[in-house]
Amino acid sequence: MQVGLMVPQGWKGEYDGWNAATAWARSVELAQHGEAIGFESLWVFDHFHTVPEPTDEITFESFSMLSALAMATGRVRLGHMVVCSGFRNPALTAKLASTIDVISGGRFELGIGAGWKEDEWLAYGYGFPSTGERLAQFADHLEVITRMLGPGHATYEGPFAQVRDAVNVPKGIQRHIPLIVGGNGRDKTASLAVRFADELNFVFLRASDIRQRMTEVRAKCEAAGRDPGTLRFSLYALDEAVQPVGQARVDYLGEMAATGLDRLVGFPNRWDPTVDGQDAFAADCRAAGIAIGG
Repeated sequence: MQVGLMVPQGWKGEYDGWNAATAWARSVELAQHGEAIGFESLWVFDHFHTVPEPTDEITFESFSMLSALAMATGRVRLGHMVVCSGFRNPALTAKLASTIDVISGGRFELGIGAGWKEDEWLAYGYGFPSTGERLAQFADHLEVITRMLGPGHATYEGPFAQVRDAVNVPKGIQRHIPLIVGGNGRDKTASLAVRFADELNFVFLRASDIRQRMTEVRAKCEAAGRDPGTLRFSLYALDEAVQPVGQARVDYLGEMAATGLDRLVGFPNRWDPTVDGQDAFAADCRAAGIAIGG
């Protein structure tokens, strides 16, 4: 199992009371240190203001942040956990993804989901469609994005999104920019992952639930005529599960690795945005039998 890190950006209060320039310098420091000690990937949230309640505190914008981190690092994979599809025109999302892939030297992965944080949607003027409509919109957006990232010009006419002979050059450095669908939905979200994604990203699930969900999704792959082995699985780990240093965290990491997950992404720096906090997390990963930097 590979292990990635969320890079602090303020969304969960880790930079409350900080000066913005100081906070940004710390984010770059932690990204570079996380790469240096061997973590596989670095991730950011796609949110506009703090959780659980919006406050007048720092939240750095995600695509801007990843572009800068792409220049500050050289090996780690980079992406979102996950883009809110409804915040951007999907053709623009594809263009952003392609450009960051070039900036990063071919290290970008496009994690994307239907979105959920109502206060942000309303505050920034997006309205807040029903869950069903957000998922239907998400399906159209995936149609557009995969066409924009694929060969040639992109054309698609759907009820929620359209492109007409759209040019996307450059398309990135990678032959194929990995697409990650994020969400725990058993029906529509899982089906969209089977249809469009290279990876399905779960959120906060327990080990027993992960095993059951992977079995269900692999069955969906077979029913759709897709080789189940071509779909990876990842987890954004419960923050509280990766908070305590020591045996409890080692046990949790070992339990997650035993599920067969391909990747776990954690946010230990939520409470301890220091290099020492990252070092301790790396040590606990190794104690759980997970290779970091190996």
